[in-house]
Amino acid sequence: MLTKIREKSQGALAWVILSLICVPFALWGINNYLDAGGESPVASVGPKDFYQRDVNKAYEQYSQNLKGLAIDELTLKAQALQKLIKDEVLLQYVQSQGLLVTDEEARDFIKSLPYFQADGKFSDKQYKALLGSQRISSSEFVSRVKNALVMEQFQHSIVDSSFATTYDVESFFKIQNQQRDVSYITVGLNSAAEQPTNEDISSYYQKNQESYRTPEQVSVEYVELKLEDLANKVDVSDDKLKAYYDEQKDQYTTPERRKISHILIAINDKVTEKDALEKALKAKQELAKKDFATIAAEISDDKLTAKKGGDLGLFNVGVMEKAFEDSASSLKLGEVSEPIKSSYGYHLIKVTELVAGGAKSFDSVKDELTKAYQKAQAENAFYEASEKLTQLSYEHPDNLQSVSEGLGLKIQKTALFSKANGQGIAADEKVRSAAFAEEILQGNNSTPIEKSNEHLIVIRLLEHKVATQRDLNEVKSDIIAILAQEKAQKLAVEKAQKIKVSLESGKSINDVAAEYKLDVKSENALVRGKSKLPAQLTEAVFKAAKPVGDKASVFIVGLPSGEQVVARLSKVTPGVMSDDDKKQMDLAKKNIANAFGQTDFNQVLNSLQAEADVKVHKKAQAQQQ
Repeated sequence: MLTKIREKSQGALAWVILSLICVPFALWGINNYLDAGGESPVASVGPKDFYQRDVNKAYEQYSQNLKGLAIDELTLKAQALQKLIKDEVLLQYVQSQGLLVTDEEARDFIKSLPYFQADGKFSDKQYKALLGSQRISSSEFVSRVKNALVMEQFQHSIVDSSFATTYDVESFFKIQNQQRDVSYITVGLNSAAEQPTNEDISSYYQKNQESYRTPEQVSVEYVELKLEDLANKVDVSDDKLKAYYDEQKDQYTTPERRKISHILIAINDKVTEKDALEKALKAKQELAKKDFATIAAEISDDKLTAKKGGDLGLFNVGVMEKAFEDSASSLKLGEVSEPIKSSYGYHLIKVTELVAGGAKSFDSVKDELTKAYQKAQAENAFYEASEKLTQLSYEHPDNLQSVSEGLGLKIQKTALFSKANGQGIAADEKVRSAAFAEEILQGNNSTPIEKSNEHLIVIRLLEHKVATQRDLNEVKSDIIAILAQEKAQKLAVEKAQKIKVSLESGKSINDVAAEYKLDVKSENALVRGKSKLPAQLTEAVFKAAKPVGDKASVFIVGLPSGEQVVARLSKVTPGVMSDDDKKQMDLAKKNIANAFGQTDFNQVLNSLQAEADVKVHKKAQAQQQ
């Protein structure tokens, strides 16, 4: 487990970088540039206001990072809002302290981002196109990058100053590798003999009426603008495609793949240039009897690569000195060079893998090229149309006909959907959120909703159904099933409590199980992270108090199914460091120190937030949910 703690799992800033850099391309589109009108802020940090749309965008990115976890939407939105607040608190603090990132540092970072690269290299054309597509100026984007990087600098200044001792590591493994012996009895759910009465059913219905309401629903009509649709209308000819192919030829060219190994005979205070050359020549003669990797392991002064037979990996121009690179570039597969001198000494170089590069023919990439050409040609038209879409939907807020006629877009309709679920375009949470906004319910067009940076939608209310109470007779069978489940679970809890009392009185677990006609299961030497038991039971086993003397620790664990597990922890064996653990002592210290540092940083951030002027406007937030 320890080695799974990432060396740079800094947490807060990883998300900041994403929200300030990645999110603009995925989420920060047209809506972000429209006037908020009379919308009230959901929260504020000093002079900075956050609106519900900011929370929705942050929520979308935040939920992507937590995919697979069973966390409800409201909880995630609350967490996303807190993340926005913490990031802004930190940003304002580092700015107040005068912390800076240079233009050169920001430029180097931007050039390393994959969105702006073509064939592994920074593409100024791609950079300008992507920024232009989001209407973000280069200066604004660089400013965002600087903010993110200076925040990361501050975090590193705290996290990287932490350290862990050998004692800390040993203590960690004592807990991590701890073994526990446990026996347990599972009390299942049995149907109660008594059925719930009408009074029981009515009482439950009255107490839980909110659970039996048909949710508020709407249906909308909409128009959608897609870059793909515009691209499909672009006329294509072979002449245009061939010209585009020539412009983009680098994208269809595979570079030569050349892998090399070397043997280094170093020149130093003890070895003259003459001696080094003689040793290199002798080594080459020995290649007639021994293979290259064996000799490299025996005599190469590059000890790091010697262990791997001299393997230097893929050859990249610009890394080594010119004489070395010229030789490495000219060798045939399997050929070994004459001794090549560098500032380090003499090298014998061998090409161990060689795959020739080449360009794909025009005909072989024509279909792919056609789509790329059409998309490139349609981009300007799409962004012009998106501006017109925004303008028309704003100037004619009481209908979509003007938008439809002005842009040649078909008006479509959805079925009824709720705030929580929908189909078609309503499967998107952003669309559902917009559909229930007050401006839509009042009969206005929405501002353009950005499903992606190539897909915009404007919606308008068709039908609005308020939430209604479902009749008791309609939900009676559901309530009977719930009450039966609750009764069965209550009986299981009572039985589990009796079993626990018997075990605590000193009775053996086998005798108690026999008394209740239940089975006993045991797990000895149970270790964290390697248990096949239900997660709830495993967690409880390792949280349970250690046995005192001969007296076992007895506890009850409820499972999601409603079943109750009565467990008896009889033995705890302290963990020890394995040989593999000892080999990773340095990495363990580093990762534990990083965890300590992250805790320190979180405490600092909480302290800054407590001192900052932070306001969360619950009323405005509730109105938007």
